Amino acid sequence: MENNNILKSSIILGLSFIIGFIIISYSLIQIKSFDNLLVVTGSSKQSVVSDIAKWNASFSRNAYDYNLNQGYTAMKADEDIVREFLRENGINESEITITPVSMQKDYKYDSNNDSPDEYTLTQNVTIESGDIEKIKLISKNAQRVIEKGVIFSANAPQYYYSKLSDARINLLPSAMEDARKRAESISGKKAGSLKSVSMGVVQVLQPNSVDISDYGMYDTSTVEKEIMITVRASFSLR
Repeated sequence: MENNNILKSSIILGLSFIIGFIIISYSLIQIKSFDNLLVVTGSSKQSVVSDIAKWNASFSRNAYDYNLNQGYTAMKADEDIVREFLRENGINESEITITPVSMQKDYKYDSNNDSPDEYTLTQNVTIESGDIEKIKLISKNAQRVIEKGVIFSANAPQYYYSKLSDARINLLPSAMEDARKRAESISGKKAGSLKSVSMGVVQVLQPNSVDISDYGMYDTSTVEKEIMITVRASFSLR
């Protein structure tokens, strides 16, 4: 009986030694493998010219509760003036979006509850066109609408690049090559096979800008832009 117990203990001890040896050996192999692995970031840029322009504006009127009909009539006349201005400057009807009238009750600052309620009537205007210069021109001439009695407010034009997805794909090879060169420069060794890669967010920047964001940047203020992508890659070293 005692001999059986000794035999069982010997077998368990032997198995534990073998398992421990395997684990240690595997860990050493992993450590050696990690020693020959380098993770780097590569980037690539491309200069592009925007091919879409958007221009947002709005016009409004104030009206009391007893003359809201007149307010809506005035808004219709203002809309006609705005549309005529846009057509005169070469904007097609398909490029124009004007929202229906929205009405907001104004806050009363006095304590006189007998005063009539006042409302602000507003319509928003959005122009989207592939003719960049045309949008630039009408945004500079918006005062002509104001001169005709319309309470008109306009924002600066916004510029976009419609082929962003294609540019991102085209930039990938050069970003990967940049990552490989960085790996070799840092390690002093030849970069071998690619072990893993992930792509960062796309940055659409002003020319020569370094103002990037972890969540991605899309600057719409300039016609000329720079598209930048980054990749995080790990290489084996030889």
